[in-house]
Amino acid sequence: MADTELAAMRHAARLARVVLGRTSPNPPVAAVILDPAGHIVGEGATRPPGEEHAEVLALRAAGDRAGGGTAVVTLEPCNHTGRTGPCTEALIAAGVARVVYAVDDPNPVAAGGAQRLRNAGLQVVAGVLRDEVADGALRAWLHGVAQARPLVTWKFASTLDGRTAAADGSSRWVTNQVSRADVHALRDTVDAVLVGSGTVLADDPQLTVRQVGGVADGELAARQPLRVVLDRRGRVPRTARVFDGAAETLVLDTAVPRFALKALFDRGVRHVLLEGGATLAGAFLEARLIDDVVGYVAPKLLGDGTGVLRDAGITTMAEAVFLSVVDVARLGDDVKITGRPVWADSGNVRRED
Repeated sequence: MADTELAAMRHAARLARVVLGRTSPNPPVAAVILDPAGHIVGEGATRPPGEEHAEVLALRAAGDRAGGGTAVVTLEPCNHTGRTGPCTEALIAAGVARVVYAVDDPNPVAAGGAQRLRNAGLQVVAGVLRDEVADGALRAWLHGVAQARPLVTWKFASTLDGRTAAADGSSRWVTNQVSRADVHALRDTVDAVLVGSGTVLADDPQLTVRQVGGVADGELAARQPLRVVLDRRGRVPRTARVFDGAAETLVLDTAVPRFALKALFDRGVRHVLLEGGATLAGAFLEARLIDDVVGYVAPKLLGDGTGVLRDAGITTMAEAVFLSVVDVARLGDDVKITGRPVWADSGNVRRED
């Protein structure tokens, strides 16, 4: 494996992250074309459904320079005709000599691309940086193929003693401006933002992606995730900010997380950001439907007020859900902790000394 190909794969992985939230239900894939000397001559990342896939865009940018070169792709090139043609045929027609990809396509409809390329005489190398790429931009999509539901990231902001609001109900602002900007960057990568009716009634959030700070403070981003409100009893008034037209809003008349996620999956949603209150988060946790946790913790103490989580079905310390910590970062004086729940029957149990 040439160093240029490894570098190209890492570059492709970064390119794929740029289109997160913009390709579902298709996977966020990126491709890099190297000429025979190993120089990058084209690159591309998957566009919204119905538009070109990464390989086609990269080949177009490369033009004749793709001949005899190498295509480096984060996902096995597709071998089926849907709203667009097979990427395998585009690679063959361009005269590419070698294809290097990271992750096998688990979708039986699109799989078989590697064998089609080999049958056409191309050299194919699979599994390059597979784990690294699968845990990156492709993670939510791969989760959807395996679980038939969206990946759920629960986001919360709290004081150091676990309060999301003070005793008088005030909650602006728990965290600092850097953390708030990071939340908007997180929203920009997901397909949908989900809350319960209680959060809408208490806080009247807009649930959009906006600029935080600077001359453009409060300005809406061009692309917005779907806003989802669980409102089983029809309590949310049409005057709520989630109906302001800044983004599409879906109201689901259910309080059952699994039903909500099924409805969203059927709409093409592959990554949900859960921003609801403590009770809704507890329901998702109790149902084991939280896949990632992103906590923004401010160096403040309230002593009383609204807690981060409740009604999660946990009654003893032995039942506490352990989080495998993925990352810890300083955001000004705040701390951002990213973790993934480790379930007791998953075979990956934390054991205390």
